[in-house]
Amino acid sequence: MADDDFVEETEGAPGDEFEEIDVSDTEADRIARKRDREFAEFRKRVKDADQFKVEAGAFDDATYAAIYKLVQDGYVAALGGPISTGKEANVYAAEAPEGETVALKVYRVNASDFRQMRDYLEGDPRFEGIRGDKKSVVLAWTRKEFANLKRAAEAGVKVPDPIAVQRNVLAMEYIGGEDEAAPTLTDVTLENPETAYEVVKEYMRRLYDAKLVHGDLSEYNIVVHEGELTVIDVGQAVTTYHPNADEFLRRDCRNVANFFSRAGADADVDDLYAFVTRE
Repeated sequence: MADDDFVEETEGAPGDEFEEIDVSDTEADRIARKRDREFAEFRKRVKDADQFKVEAGAFDDATYAAIYKLVQDGYVAALGGPISTGKEANVYAAEAPEGETVALKVYRVNASDFRQMRDYLEGDPRFEGIRGDKKSVVLAWTRKEFANLKRAAEAGVKVPDPIAVQRNVLAMEYIGGEDEAAPTLTDVTLENPETAYEVVKEYMRRLYDAKLVHGDLSEYNIVVHEGELTVIDVGQAVTTYHPNADEFLRRDCRNVANFFSRAGADADVDDLYAFVTRE
């Protein structure tokens, strides 16, 4: 067979119709690798920090990524130690770029009691159609607390100002001094329980006027700092359209009235309920 014949037969061989692919580095590749390295270094710093070693269950890769996104977005510059630990979430101190302290509430996706969470999410028109898996419930719960904080603040209720939310991490205002977070009502002696009771009554009414019921209000979810009362832990708060809203409100009234009655205030459960609902 002649050389010319061979060339003619091999032209158009399989693969010739494909364009050559450029596999050289692009600027996007270099940026992506740089971010991957920065994230890996960030995750290692957090993992190695003494204050987080005992809290490994609260930090999976997705949580590290959520905190790192808050850092990239300029909400957080440095992480501090734990403020409080709970069954579903831990709260940590953090430093914002401007230097002030903020609080990071980290919900544990694996450890959270998502069945109980569903009881508060189902019936809330803001979260209709949520999937039933644990991760979806916890992420919705975190967004719900952020939304509840915004609504409460807009209604004139003293709550930690919400700053940002990423997945299962909520950044919000830190309430407390340089050395420790603000104590709850259970840890202080009220000099004037009547005045404090009037403040809490007004908070409950303003929440209700804003179509919200706290759902777990008690002396354990109200903190005192510089003479002011602040309501915390509003993740379970439901709208007044929730099928169990009235039951939750009556429980809140019972908890609050009983505490302030023991503290020396003239507090009555039925009167408080009537005041809150304007009946």
